Amino acid sequence: MWKTVMAIVTLLIIAGCDNSTPSTPPRAATEAPHKISVAYTYQPQSTLIHVAVAKRYFADEGLDAQLLQHTHGKAALQSVLDGKADVATVAETPVMFSILSGARIFVLANIESSTLNNAIVANTDAGIKTAEDLKGKRIGYTPGTTSEFFLDSMLTAKGLAKNDIHAVALKPDEMQQAMQARQVDAVSTWNYPLTQIKHQLGPSGVVFYDRQIYTETFNIAAQQDFVGKHPETVRRFLRALIKAEEFVEKHPAEAQDIVATAAGIDKKLVQEVWDAFNYKVVLDQTLLLTLEDETRWALKNRLTEQSDMPDFASYVYLDGLMAVKPDAVLIRK
Repeated sequence: MWKTVMAIVTLLIIAGCDNSTPSTPPRAATEAPHKISVAYTYQPQSTLIHVAVAKRYFADEGLDAQLLQHTHGKAALQSVLDGKADVATVAETPVMFSILSGARIFVLANIESSTLNNAIVANTDAGIKTAEDLKGKRIGYTPGTTSEFFLDSMLTAKGLAKNDIHAVALKPDEMQQAMQARQVDAVSTWNYPLTQIKHQLGPSGVVFYDRQIYTETFNIAAQQDFVGKHPETVRRFLRALIKAEEFVEKHPAEAQDIVATAAGIDKKLVQEVWDAFNYKVVLDQTLLLTLEDETRWALKNRLTEQSDMPDFASYVYLDGLMAVKPDAVLIRK
């Protein structure tokens, strides 16, 4: 009898010492999954989505995630704007243009940042040895994306302007063929096409980076109406991404396998570009600063009909991430 009492007391003490809180609130077995449609890209910037799908983190959070894969973030965001998806993975440039066009969207979180993902890759056989040699050359870019902003920023840094080059509008998946067919002399793009084109050119390729002129942020964006109606779904979605972030940090090799399989990309390519990215679920001041910087660029170049700087802080939804990981919220309104 005495041994039984002591065993019960011991169990109670152990239970009382466990102050941990489950990351996911328990849900009733009969509760239906929260449906959410996710427009995302095959790009490395969407790694946390790929991992969350493969490791079933969305399902673990009680989400029925319907997946729509796109070649780039601008197309993914358009799915949200067209009502075909609930959330999208997208860089800040399309977000900026959408807000300037009157879209009522929220950024829920950043899921990646990089100062080495955007660059200009050129063919030295076209007489391009330095960035200054881009003058007078045919340069491919994707309008309304980080490709266009980085190109203009690089030209400005080198004392050039857009009218000093022959700008050629291309979709991301058209750039490699355009370079191979000598339709353009260089392209402003991101990974994976950036590294694939560099490999294609071999010794004739040269890549121009500039870590000082641009920091890319890749984000989760959604219609404000969806967020207002489904705050719990948003919290569950963010919790799944935080789990993916932790997995990527602890198991990078397995995460690379997941990304290579999900994107249909050779793992060697995934490994080659891996260190260019910082996979963290955060909301920090970098996003607002970049949106404002890009807006000044858009206004100066008359890429928008707007004339005033939006209050971008009002387009950032803090409550979701604050509820699940408050120390990751570094924006103060």
